[in-house]
Amino acid sequence: MARKTDKSNSVLRSVDWWTILIYLALLTFGWVSVCGASYTYGETDIFSLDSRSGMQIVWIGTSIVLALILVLLDDRFYDTFAYAIFGFLLLLLIATIFNPHTIKGSRSWLVLGPLRLQPAEFAKFATGLALAKFMTTYGYDIHKWKYFALTLLLIFMPMICIVLQHETGSALVYLAFFLMLYREGMPGSVLFTGVAMVIYFVVGIRYADTMLLYTPTSVGKFVVLYLIQTFSGLMVLNYCDNKREAWRILLATTGLTVVFLLFSLYIIPFDMVYVQLVITAMLIGYLLWQSVATRVRNYLWIAIFALGSVLFFNVADYVLNNVMQPHQRVRINVLLGLEEDLKGAGYNVHQSQIAIGSGGIEGKGFLNGTQTKLKYVPEQDTDFIFCTVGEEEGFVGSAGVLLLFLSLILRLIHLAERQPYRFGRIYGYSVLSIFLFHVFINVGMVLGLTPVIGIPLPFFSYGGSSLWGFTLLLFIFLRIDAGRNLART
Repeated sequence: MARKTDKSNSVLRSVDWWTILIYLALLTFGWVSVCGASYTYGETDIFSLDSRSGMQIVWIGTSIVLALILVLLDDRFYDTFAYAIFGFLLLLLIATIFNPHTIKGSRSWLVLGPLRLQPAEFAKFATGLALAKFMTTYGYDIHKWKYFALTLLLIFMPMICIVLQHETGSALVYLAFFLMLYREGMPGSVLFTGVAMVIYFVVGIRYADTMLLYTPTSVGKFVVLYLIQTFSGLMVLNYCDNKREAWRILLATTGLTVVFLLFSLYIIPFDMVYVQLVITAMLIGYLLWQSVATRVRNYLWIAIFALGSVLFFNVADYVLNNVMQPHQRVRINVLLGLEEDLKGAGYNVHQSQIAIGSGGIEGKGFLNGTQTKLKYVPEQDTDFIFCTVGEEEGFVGSAGVLLLFLSLILRLIHLAERQPYRFGRIYGYSVLSIFLFHVFINVGMVLGLTPVIGIPLPFFSYGGSSLWGFTLLLFIFLRIDAGRNLART
C-alpha cells in the first residue's frame, strides 16, 4: 500500500500543473460564457440545475473527477488497451448509425434515459491511442505503403461511421490527425496535395461562372488547370532534382497558355478550358515518359498527382451540385460569397458577426449582451458560443481567450516534444492537432472565415459529451507525460 501511495504522490508531482491551470482557466471562462449565452432576462438563479448554466457546473464537476481518475491510472494502461478502447468506441459508432433517435437530423447521439452521449466525441482520443499504438509497432515505416494505408484506415473508419450518422462536421475533425502524421515523417507532398485540393475547390467553385475577359472561358476551371500544370512543374523542381526539366515544363505550359489565350482574345474566341485540358494531358504523358526513360519514380507520382487533381476537381464539382444536401450547398456558396442568404444559411454567421462587433473593445459586460439575451444567434451556447465572448467581453476578452488557447497549444507542443517514447509523442501531437482544428474552425466559422460545420469550442460549448471528450483527450496525455521519468518495474 505504501508503494502505491508513493507512486501516486510521484505522479502528482510529475504532472504538468501549468497545463492543468490553463485547463481550469478555460473551464471557468467557458462557464461564464455559457451563463451569458443561456441567460434570459428575469432569471434569478444561474446555478439552478434547471438552467443550462447550472447543468454546465455538473458537467464541469464530473469532468474534473474524470480528470483525477485519468491521472491516477497507470500510464501503461493506455498503451496496453489502446486497440480494445478503439474497438469498443468503433462498435459504439456503428451502433449509433442505427440509432432510432434523431436530434436535428443527426443520429450521432445515444439516448440512455435522461442522459445523451455522442460517441464521436470520445472516439477522438480512442483513435489517437490506436494510432500511437500502431505507429510504435516494431518495423513500422510511414514511408511504406502498407503501413501508411493501415494508418489511414484507422483514421477513416471512425470518419465513415460518423458520416453515416449525418454528422459531416464531426467527421472532418479527424482530418486533423494528418498534422500529427506530418510531424511523424509523412511526406510533405501528401500535405501539399491536401492544400492544393482545397485551393482547387475554392478557386474553381468561386469563379466557375466568371468568364475570362471576352472569351467563353470559365475563370475557375482555367485557373485550376493552370495551377495543376504549375504545381506539377514545381514538384519536378523539388522532388526530381532537375531544374532544367522543371523550367522546361513551366515555360512550355505557360507559353502555350499565353499563345492560345491571345488567339482567343484577338482572333477567334473559344473556350480555353479545352486547350488547358489538352496541355495538362500532354504534361501527364510527358511525365510518364520521363518516369520510364529516367527510371525516376517521382515523375510517376507527379503524373498521378496531376491526373488526380483533374479528377478531384471534376468530382468535387459534381458532388457539390448533385450529391450534397441543399443546405450544405448553400452554406458553401455563402462562405465563398456566391450567395448572401442572410435569412437562411448565412443567418447564424451574420448574427454572430453583429454580436461580436457590438461588443467593441471592452464588451457590454457579464449578462449584458443584447444580441445573445434576445436569442438572435442560434446555437449561441454551443457551436456559436464565441460570439457571446465577443459581445460581453469585447475585443479584450476575445483576445484573452485566444491567448489562453494559444498557451494550451504551445504547452502541448512542449510536452509532446519532451516525450522519451514515440507512443507519448504521437498521442501528444494527436491531442494537439484535434485542439488546434477545433479552435481554428470554430472561431473561424463564428467570424465567417471558415465553413459552418457545427463543431464545439473546447471547454466553452455547452454539453457533457464534448467536455468529457476533451478532458479525456487532454488528461490521458498528461498522465502519459507524468510517467515519462518514473521507474519501470
